[in-house]
Amino acid sequence: MRVPVSWLREYVDLPAGLTARDLAAGLISVGLEVETVDEIGADIAGPIVLGRVREIEELTGFKKPVRYCRVDVGTANGSGEPQGIVCGARNFSEGALVVVALPGATLPGGFAISARTTYGRVSEGMICSATELGLWEDHTGIVVLPEDAGEPGADAYDLLGLREDVLDIAVTPDRGYALSIRGVAREAAAVYGVPFRDPADIEITGTPGGGYPATVADPAICSRYVLRGATGFDPDAESPLWMKRRLAHTGVRPISLAVDVTNYVLMELGQPLHAWDRDKLRGPIEVRLARSGEQLETLDHVKRTLDPDDILITDESGPINIAGIMGGLETEISLTSTNVIIEAAHFAETHIARAARRHQLSSESSRRFERGVDSELPLAAATRAVNLLAELGGAIVDNGYTHVDRSTPREPVAIDAALPARVSGVDYPAGTAVRRLREVGCAVTEAESGATLHVTPPSWRPDLTDPNDFAEEVIRLEGYSEIPSIPPVVPAGRGLTIGQRIRRAVGRGLAGAGFVEVLSYPFVGQAQFDGLRLAADDERRNAVRLANPLNDDEPLLRTTLLPGLLRTLVRNVGRGFSDAALFEIGLVYLPKAGAPERAPIPPVHRGPSPDERASVEAAIPDQPRRVAAVLAGERDPSGWWGKGRPATWADAIEAAREVGYSAGVELRARAAERAPWHPGRCAALYVVNNTDDSVSGTLVGYAGELHPRVISAYGLPARTVAMEVELDLIEGARAPAGAPEVSGLPAAAQDVALVVDNSVPAADVEEALRSGAGDLLESVRLFDVYTGEQVGEGRKSLAYNLRFRASDRTLTTEEATAARDAAVAAAASRTGATLRG
Repeated sequence: MRVPVSWLREYVDLPAGLTARDLAAGLISVGLEVETVDEIGADIAGPIVLGRVREIEELTGFKKPVRYCRVDVGTANGSGEPQGIVCGARNFSEGALVVVALPGATLPGGFAISARTTYGRVSEGMICSATELGLWEDHTGIVVLPEDAGEPGADAYDLLGLREDVLDIAVTPDRGYALSIRGVAREAAAVYGVPFRDPADIEITGTPGGGYPATVADPAICSRYVLRGATGFDPDAESPLWMKRRLAHTGVRPISLAVDVTNYVLMELGQPLHAWDRDKLRGPIEVRLARSGEQLETLDHVKRTLDPDDILITDESGPINIAGIMGGLETEISLTSTNVIIEAAHFAETHIARAARRHQLSSESSRRFERGVDSELPLAAATRAVNLLAELGGAIVDNGYTHVDRSTPREPVAIDAALPARVSGVDYPAGTAVRRLREVGCAVTEAESGATLHVTPPSWRPDLTDPNDFAEEVIRLEGYSEIPSIPPVVPAGRGLTIGQRIRRAVGRGLAGAGFVEVLSYPFVGQAQFDGLRLAADDERRNAVRLANPLNDDEPLLRTTLLPGLLRTLVRNVGRGFSDAALFEIGLVYLPKAGAPERAPIPPVHRGPSPDERASVEAAIPDQPRRVAAVLAGERDPSGWWGKGRPATWADAIEAAREVGYSAGVELRARAAERAPWHPGRCAALYVVNNTDDSVSGTLVGYAGELHPRVISAYGLPARTVAMEVELDLIEGARAPAGAPEVSGLPAAAQDVALVVDNSVPAADVEEALRSGAGDLLESVRLFDVYTGEQVGEGRKSLAYNLRFRASDRTLTTEEATAARDAAVAAAASRTGATLRG
């Protein structure tokens, strides 16, 4: 919401000398998010005055019509003689009162005005358009002022409002009242303790009944509906300069007087209005929900199929408006309309919010309705609008008006008078809560003891429903800065938990291995699961559904980290980063069996009962923490030293092993098949049992090359590889931490080359070597794989380096050889391996 400070001052007596930036700081202190203070016109300088066009000479012989004008600018030019100015605009005639920038003036954008020769004449200034003055967008011609605007030579700065301070406020969803000058003025009055003059305090003239007939089908969709009419409106009447300027300051483009009036009242009071051409309406109006199959062509010339959840305004011809969103094309007010009907209503917030998203139509009206509009405002706003049509457009206001009131009064809420002090920790003086609540418009009744307040919230604050809401109002108006900062005392001897240390170690380990950490949104849709080629009965398709998703295409919480990582990889590759290694540490969300579809919402004024806590916990999904990584392009870069090495399935497995190493466990890989990985290039990852050096039954994840169809579905680079492991399981399998043993004795290394069938995994051979080598074995490392004629078809040679060490002595060659032979014998027995000759 853009708020001109001069407009704000009409309704609140701000302190003299208060700057716009001081005002912004004051509003920020009570919770309004003032993003910027725009100093409009700060770059305008020099003589800009009113001028009367005395003579117009049409210049010929040029490609476009050009005029040489003699303009009376009084004594502003120092001589009193008419000023000669060349102008190409055609929307004025002799005698017109215009705006003139004389030589020495500077217009918006740093455009300096000087006397210059053009079209064979000396032009001593410029006759200005609204666009050139930075007033509003208008390319139809120059600004022609009313006859009574002033005398030639008079300063134009104040008349046109060329300089203005405008606050740009980001209004949060709970403060819809701040989407109006009225609402912000009320906040400013509370900040500075000055009187507030309500622009909605309007005398309601006329007689209820006798207006244009209207009915409301259901009060749940529309609690109040007002129609006021005006006849004899002059469609040629122009909006006054002050109205156009204020609309432009708030970000609204002036269109025509009838439309400008509805927009002006919208910005002033916060009540959306709609204007119809009365002559285009057909019979009584009805407010109802849409029926299946109904359609409406809206003002943007789009024919829309309506949803049964849409609130419609209809007449005998059918739908004429999507309530609170956009009007229909057939009944729009035009530049020839003389009889006008103004509509003001209070529609159900949730219906408007859903309709705006469904039709992808976010308008100034829908933004206000979905946040909550003052339910008592429609009659005052409609009256204000027709009065402006009468004042500025010569209309005659109908005496009768339609007012359908199906609203119910708000009930008082009991609140402990000491609640604000108890919540904030500030000892407020007696009577503070009552004073502050009345400042925001609440009706407050004190109990005899004074300990309990009965507070009825005002109609413009639908967000005030709970005692804590009222406590917050008191606290914010007293100042958040008054709340003391008292950090909690940290018990001695505590630091990061084991889980936190492991997560940090994993992140540092992967970053050190060349990976870049990313954070993805946890929202997915079935399309992402389809892209991963998950089977219909895959447990990962069973996902928690959001009650109010940000995106209708992604209504689920993720059950795997891969979709977010893969989409991030696609964006990076699309921006030229073809060699990428990304990782993410995050939660996945796995629904519990028998959990309710929606989590219950316990009250906030007290702690939950055991039953409420149990019901909430039953609805919360399991949230294991996982680590995932993706690699594409070159793992080892190419350069002057030679060719690079592309990332392969082995790099994905190594990334998983790095996670295990950082967490203090060892992971082993075994061949497996699981979507979305390529069959034959997928490994299941298991935790090594630290007690007997064997692979235990704890499966922690998968790694390998993605299936080609997955790569095609996501648009990934060819041969993209990925891994995903469950960090919680790895943490649970971790042995108690201890100091590593460092031996001062030398190690004995033995190399062995074993020939096995191609179908035998290298991990099985390594595990057999470990089990047979005994306690002297320190490490096993595969350093070469060979296939070819020397080992025979269907066979491969695996070369391992075995490292032996004793803690109490230097090993002899015989001891190391014996341990190696035992390892080879175990490998031969378990995998059919033979020593390569």
